[in-house]
Amino acid sequence: MVDLEKAPPARSPDGEPVPRADGEGCLVVAVRLPVRIVALVLVLPVRMAWDALVVAGRFLRDTVLRPVGRALAWLGRALFVWPLVGLWRYVVVPVAKGVGWLGNVLLVVPAVWVYRWVLTPVGRALAWCCAGVGAVLAALGRGLYAGLAWLARYLVVVPAGWLYAWVLTPIGHLLAWCGRGLARCGRGVLWCLGKVVTGIGAVLYWTVRILLVLPALAVWRWVLAPVGRALAVVGRELLDALGHGWRIAGHLSRAVGRALAALFRWTVAEPARWVYRSVLTPVGHAVRDTVLRPLAEAARAAGRAGRQALRSARLSVRQARADLRRTLFGEPERTPSVDRREPSGAKARTLGSSTTALTKD
Repeated sequence: MVDLEKAPPARSPDGEPVPRADGEGCLVVAVRLPVRIVALVLVLPVRMAWDALVVAGRFLRDTVLRPVGRALAWLGRALFVWPLVGLWRYVVVPVAKGVGWLGNVLLVVPAVWVYRWVLTPVGRALAWCCAGVGAVLAALGRGLYAGLAWLARYLVVVPAGWLYAWVLTPIGHLLAWCGRGLARCGRGVLWCLGKVVTGIGAVLYWTVRILLVLPALAVWRWVLAPVGRALAVVGRELLDALGHGWRIAGHLSRAVGRALAALFRWTVAEPARWVYRSVLTPVGHAVRDTVLRPLAEAARAAGRAGRQALRSARLSVRQARADLRRTLFGEPERTPSVDRREPSGAKARTLGSSTTALTKD
């Protein structure tokens, strides 16, 4: 928020006003409030339009773009990813394994056999022959090198040493003495030229300093620097005003948005909720209790009756088939099954009960 009240000036313990630490004058403080008000008026429509675009973009993202993106992603997986995965898993990988097995059987195994039983013995034989030939050539080379070294020593090295010691060395000493004399003369000439160049450089330095540097320094110090400070203060105030205006516009935009949301809630959402809760829900419950549940009960009773009729028809067909089988093929023989796991006492009790029942009959 903008501070509309002017802060009281700071005072020392003696009661005298203390200058502000930031060095701002009364003109800056007087200009700041109108500039911030103008900036707020200019920035407020932009900020409200920006907030409206943000809300619309979020709504569009949540309701349109995200479902469409998910649908496109699923469609892309169904059209591209899953067919490619199936092609890779069930076509490319088996074919590659088959090709690899064929390559191993048709190329690698024969190549290994040829390398092991053909190329390796031939290579070892060639290496042995080359080693013998190399030994002979090495012996011949050592002898030839010794002869050439002896010839080179007595035909080249010894005459070259004599020529260096008795001819080139005296000539070199003479040339070095002449070069030292010329170097001394050159140093003297260079010293004179250096003094002349130093004088010319000093004259040029002071000429450039007086004619260019000092005026440029005066212009920078007394013109450009004050103008730059004033422009910096103006730019800083403008940026601060825009920042304050943007923040205040945000608060106002948020308040307007909340007011519109409350208006929508009390004019649309709350009546719709009341209609749903107070009208549609009782009507739905009544329809469910008076129409849907009796229909469901009738449907379930009809289903039970149909299943019972089907079960009775199935039993009738099964009984008719059994009667027809007995009529055509007679009654099948049934062997009494004896439970061998029944103990003797229980078996005796069973036979006693059966005989008692027969005597009673």
